[in-house]
Amino acid sequence: MSFYEELRPRAFAIAYRMLGSVTEAEDVVQESFLRLHQAGDTVESPPAFLTTVVTRLAIDELRSARARRESYVGEWLPEPVVTEPGPADLAETADTLSLAFLVLLENLSPTQRAAFLLREVFEYPYEEVAAFVDADVDNARHLVARARQRVRAGRPRFYATAAQRDELGSRFFAAMENGDLTALESLLAEDVALHADGGGKVSSPARAAFGRERVLKTLAAGFTLSAGLVTTLRPVSVNGQPGALVHDADGLLIAVLAVDIVDGHVAAIRSMVNPDKLGHLGEVGDLRL
Repeated sequence: MSFYEELRPRAFAIAYRMLGSVTEAEDVVQESFLRLHQAGDTVESPPAFLTTVVTRLAIDELRSARARRESYVGEWLPEPVVTEPGPADLAETADTLSLAFLVLLENLSPTQRAAFLLREVFEYPYEEVAAFVDADVDNARHLVARARQRVRAGRPRFYATAAQRDELGSRFFAAMENGDLTALESLLAEDVALHADGGGKVSSPARAAFGRERVLKTLAAGFTLSAGLVTTLRPVSVNGQPGALVHDADGLLIAVLAVDIVDGHVAAIRSMVNPDKLGHLGEVGDLRL
């Protein structure tokens, strides 16, 4: 394994969880490796150097990104990633990679987010966290404590085994593909939420829908609008949770769907249709407004 191959996965994992964007995370990682290369033999610990640069670049990028998101059209969701978690990394990635968790992290300041992720997800000691975020140890502890308090109440919990999630997810996406509202109704939690991100580029609900009845009405309206559009759904793991890639008749990607499973029901549905957030997953179809 090359030096790059050894260090890149952790660097990308940090950058992506910080930014919620594959494109921005890739840029941060590339710039960080460039700086590592330029520093040459002066670097005592390449992993620590890389983590420091990734963290600080991501903090700066997140500040700029949040300013841009103030003018974002509709609801903002992270760029989805297709994941194939194995037993070794399930504990680390199962819920800290989920779209629900990444959205929750938006409530933290960039520095809080960095300190929290480095400590709680990647398990760096406080001394290293402090160095990465350019703070003293006491301040790092306070940053993590405040972030932990804000995250704890809203942190998603997925009460299902991987097999249960896959089975229910498979039934849900089969019902979606068939437009079977009766089957969907039986799968949805009473307080289910539907989130959609079209970014003003593709038609999508401007606000989230809450409750089984309202979500079913929104899904039914979507089926009506898409009548005549031949699509196929390919189940995949999206950010560690059940999901699907939606392709048109030409095999072009037009949407990514992901669901949260809680207590045997679909608790949340997230639909990413903004083409700007799908390009890293394949050739994208043109459904622009």
